[in-house]
Amino acid sequence: MTKWIKKLGRIKLIYRLMVSYLTIIAFLMIIISISFVNISNKMIYGGTWNRLEQDANALVNDSIRYDPSHHTFQGFDTPELNANARLLMNQNTHFTIYTAKKQAIFSSNGFIPKISKAQWKQLRQGKVIRIRKTSQYTPKKNSGKPRPRMTQIIKPYRSNEKLVAVVVVATFVQPIENNIHEIKMNLIITLIVAWFLTMLISYYFSRSITTRINRLGGLTKEVAKGNYDVHLDIIGKDEIGDLAQSFNHMTASLKSSQEEIHRQEERRRQFMANAAHEMRTPLTTINGILEGLQYDVIDEADRKHSYELMQNDTKRLIRLVNDNLNYEKIRTNQITMERKLFDASAVLSNLQEQLSKKAASQGDKIELETTAGLMVYADYDRFVQIMFNIIQNAIQFTQNGTIQVRAKQVENGTQFEVQDEGIGMTEEQLKNIWERYYKADKSRMSTKYGESGLGLAIVRQLVRLHNGKIDVKSEIGKGSTFTIFFPNAEVNSER
Repeated sequence: MTKWIKKLGRIKLIYRLMVSYLTIIAFLMIIISISFVNISNKMIYGGTWNRLEQDANALVNDSIRYDPSHHTFQGFDTPELNANARLLMNQNTHFTIYTAKKQAIFSSNGFIPKISKAQWKQLRQGKVIRIRKTSQYTPKKNSGKPRPRMTQIIKPYRSNEKLVAVVVVATFVQPIENNIHEIKMNLIITLIVAWFLTMLISYYFSRSITTRINRLGGLTKEVAKGNYDVHLDIIGKDEIGDLAQSFNHMTASLKSSQEEIHRQEERRRQFMANAAHEMRTPLTTINGILEGLQYDVIDEADRKHSYELMQNDTKRLIRLVNDNLNYEKIRTNQITMERKLFDASAVLSNLQEQLSKKAASQGDKIELETTAGLMVYADYDRFVQIMFNIIQNAIQFTQNGTIQVRAKQVENGTQFEVQDEGIGMTEEQLKNIWERYYKADKSRMSTKYGESGLGLAIVRQLVRLHNGKIDVKSEIGKGSTFTIFFPNAEVNSER
């Protein structure tokens, strides 16, 4: 059995589908054929019995004799019975009449069937007995050859609630069986034609299914080779159509992912090149100063300045490393968030004071617009980090301009805006500023602000961890506006 199952598993799907269809149709045909033959038998025999019963009634009505004065049964008229016998013989129908005392008083052509005791009991109760097939019988005057089988009815007749006669009417089974045989042969021919039509139709449907599956299989191989520019035409709204739609979504997603991987890889390479360039300059400076100190070629008066240069370049290297470490920790949820209510206006005032010197070096000034005691629900350190990066980013890309920081209470939370008058960004730059390693202004990648290209990526991740939102609007030559929303404690708890 297992061997046959394994062989069946190796059969192509089209043939397995055809076998399934044909098996189901075969079972249905067999059931329908058996039911049809049985119904045909019942109808043919039923019609024959009805005719025989009508003949029996005609015999009795034509030949029965009554006593007019007492309205009692007197017997049968023999000449009438002989006339009816000759007429029915031409229709291959024979009959016998019995008295209530089980005596045969008339038989046509020597037809005298036997009636059992059980049948007599039913006849006395007024029941009509129908017999599908009788065994062969021999005529009363033995001619040497038995008569063929017959189908018959046995019908009782009563007068004044008493059994007076029993009529047995029978006809040959052979014509009936010939009709049934003809029906069976026609049915077989119909089944053969239907079988071939079923094979053609099942092949068509199976072929249509397997063709679509083979098409899907071929495109799957293309995807396995790395070709994501494939598309499967969706035909039909069935499961295969749904599968084709899912396949198209998959290839589109894979293509998008592949393009994103290429973009990220390109940015990673650019970042590594930028980071190497950024690290090489301070490392070269530090190495040169250390060699000068080692060989005592730096004057005592210049040593303090040399130490300051090494310290600044070392801090720059630390920032590069810390930016990457912070991004990975934030991205993988390895940081601890301790959200609470605190005064955001005080934090913004401190940041204004802290970054004013850097803004002044760019010719900028920072203006703060908020109300005293403005509360925000956030992690204190991460909130400082977010606002510090956004304001510092505005300083980096603005010269001789104003950076406006606004804060206000809104529905379900607190909203902050940082608006600058800097160089602005294009639509393409707006799409990518949140990406890792991306720098909107590559000409400034050597400045001490935003060396890594990770500042805004870190900011967005931190805002998301607060269940907040961050948006940016920008126009070339007119500056950019960053809007950050922090939800209240109640909204955070619902989420």
